[in-house]
This record gives sequence, C-alpha cells and structure tokens, in this order.
Amino acid sequence: MSRKSSPHTAVSPRSPSSKRRDRVADHRAAGTPPPPTFRPIHTRRAFEEICARIRGQLALGVLKPGDKLPPERDLAQQLGVSRNVLREALRSLEMAGVLRLQKGVKGGAFVQAGDTSRMNVVMQDMLSLGTISVRELSEARIHVLDLVVGLACANARQADFAALEANIERTDIATAEGRLLDRVECSREFYKILAAATGNKVIAMIMDSVTEIHMRFVYAKVASSGVAMAGLSERRRKFLTALRERNASSATRLMRSHLEAVQRMLEQDPGAMSLQVALAEMQPGMRR
Repeated sequence: MSRKSSPHTAVSPRSPSSKRRDRVADHRAAGTPPPPTFRPIHTRRAFEEICARIRGQLALGVLKPGDKLPPERDLAQQLGVSRNVLREALRSLEMAGVLRLQKGVKGGAFVQAGDTSRMNVVMQDMLSLGTISVRELSEARIHVLDLVVGLACANARQADFAALEANIERTDIATAEGRLLDRVECSREFYKILAAATGNKVIAMIMDSVTEIHMRFVYAKVASSGVAMAGLSERRRKFLTALRERNASSATRLMRSHLEAVQRMLEQDPGAMSLQVALAEMQPGMRR
C-alpha cells in the first residue's frame, strides 16, 4: 500500500536553477525562444567608479588634454570618497596613460595628450601571456604594411618623402661607419615615418606597435652576429622612388620582397626569433 504524505511533512522547495531549466524545456517544447536571463548586478569598487567618471568627462569633452583636475582634497570631497581611494584611481589612470601625476607646488593630476606607446605595452603583454604568437605578429606586420604602403602612396606629402630620404642618408652613414645597431634604429624610424605618411593615426599606432616588437628581433640578430642585411639603402631608395611615383603595386611588391628577406635572415637563427628576445629590455643604442 502506497504511503501518503502527511500534511505536516515538509516539502523541499525547488531551486531557482531547476525552475529555469523547466522554463527552458517548456519553451523548447513549444518551439519558442526562452526569455533572457541576467546575472546579478555587482557594484563596482569605488576607484573603478572614479576612473569611469573621469573617462566620462573626457568623452564629453569637459576635460581636455592639458587640463588639471581639481586639488586632491576638493576632488575627494566632490566624489564622496577618501583621499586614499582617490589616489588609487589616479594612479590607475596614470598607468593607463590617461593622466600625468606631477609633484611639487605646481603639481597635480593633468590630462595627457594621449600616449600611443601604451599599445606597445598591450602587445607585449599579449605575447607574454601567449594570447598571440611570434608567427602571428610577423604575419600581421606583412599585411599591415600592405595597407600602410597603399595609403602612403595615396596620402604622403613632400615632407614625408623628404623625411624618408633623410632617413636613408643616415642609414648610409651608419652602414659606412659600421654602426650596425644604429642602423637598426634607423630602420625603426623609417617605418614610423612611413606609418605617419598614411595620414591615419589608428593605422600608424598599429604599425608602430608591431614594428616596435619586430625590431627587437632584428636588433638581437644584428647584436649577436655582428652582421646586417646588405643593400638596405639601395632597397630603400627603390621603394621611395615607387612611393614618390604613387605606384602602389610596385611599392607594395618591393616592401614585401624586403620583409621576406628579413624574415629569412631571422629564421636562420632560431634564437633570434625566441619570445624571450621579443620581450627583453632594449639595449643601449635603441630607443624605447
């Protein structure tokens, strides 16, 4: 004989998760999509909220590069937070390149004009964490340079051509004097000038970031072997001629040929292509 539950017997309530599963199953059976679900709201930490508010003022144009934030005591009072919490937020924004903290009588928190080198740090961190690989970086550089060369052919001004010509002359001098590591620095500068010639700051930032790390490989190769690629200035001048003529197909072909030659040079020395080399501190003679 089956046992009947007593009216006083406690019935355990069903958990919210099981109820959600039942609702999803019901909607599947009916052929209709289940209703959206949302996670609980968690209040941000005070310093994160401060950072968000300051960034919000930047987005609205209330704060502009060069502006000074109110004194620490006044700003903490306005925000209703302790000065310690405020300092934590300001330091966070300083590390992000948004603010510059200056000590002294004329010190304070100043809005930065924008530090594009922050993107280099992000790229380095992604390499360190294994989010991107050295091979992906090299491949991206080739494709980005295709775009850079095309835009430079269309947008470069006479001042850009002159800057590239002067760079090639410095490369000649460094080569003749045997200053091969200085020649690597000239190469880094060459790509920076070329990226700026596109007239697009976003593309220039991306180009600068991938070049900055890639030039570390080249630096390591030249520093360890004491030799550098022959005929660099001649290649540069042929490329510049195509660029002046606005011949995008020829300029792109010449640049690709050069990049492939550089890659072959690096791959002859597996040690020069190691991740440790890419993330190592730069040696004297090459600017950060």
